[in-house]
Amino acid sequence: MYRIVEKTSLTPTLTRLTVEAPFVARKAQPGQFIILRVDEMGERIPITIHDYDREKGTVTIIYQIVGATTLKLEQKQVGDCLQDFVGPLGKATETEGIKRVAVVGGGVGTAIAFPVAKRLHEEGAEVDLIVGFRNKDVVILEDEFRNACTNLYIGTDDGSYGRKALVTELLKECIDGGAEYDEVFCVGPLKMMKFVSEVTRPYGLKTIVSMSPIMVDGTGMCGGCRLTVGGETRFACVDGPDFDGHLVDFDEAIRRGGQYGEFERHAYEAGCNLLKKEVK
Repeated sequence: MYRIVEKTSLTPTLTRLTVEAPFVARKAQPGQFIILRVDEMGERIPITIHDYDREKGTVTIIYQIVGATTLKLEQKQVGDCLQDFVGPLGKATETEGIKRVAVVGGGVGTAIAFPVAKRLHEEGAEVDLIVGFRNKDVVILEDEFRNACTNLYIGTDDGSYGRKALVTELLKECIDGGAEYDEVFCVGPLKMMKFVSEVTRPYGLKTIVSMSPIMVDGTGMCGGCRLTVGGETRFACVDGPDFDGHLVDFDEAIRRGGQYGEFERHAYEAGCNLLKKEVK
């Protein structure tokens, strides 16, 4: 069992959870993920590692309450235990040799962008961290971001904080302003990563995207996380989650991801109703 040692609400629907998992913490690297089960009857869900502390033996994740399992996870408190916490899974993000980089994150994806920016910054790279949110109320981790980069650019859709700009606009401004990036790393909603890749394509600028499709076993056996990359089938859990953004078939990934939306909504509503009955 894996004990929860810290829990922080970042927004009404976004929570940071730190879990005792010494064997995972010992080998975790930026870009990798874990698969957890809340209890014996729970489903397996993948969540990218936000941070880790090898000395304390802890791993930190950030999750959004969007479905039945994350709703159940949200009921857990400090001192409670999770049934399973398996990892680290997937390939770590490659950072060797990068001197200047743009790390782009959107929404919850900013939690995944953080460890990559942090590692590159610690290795001496010049890091432009570009993060985007809907509005001021959902801006998270600003202090952590500032300590993990050289330059921080924050954009909001409505202009209520930082710049009123999309991450694609902020990235293009940096490139056109003379930033000579070795690479762009991007993580966030599929549509955002698609358009970031389109921004960098005319410049021939290497762009790595972190893909997190539906997964079940995390070992490549179920095939649920398959993607088309460069015309070939790849599995995000074992071949990724990082891929060349200029080769990913985003339209296919968006269609496949949308197939489960209605099912997840019903499962979430059922979970809410169950919780209400338990409270009564």
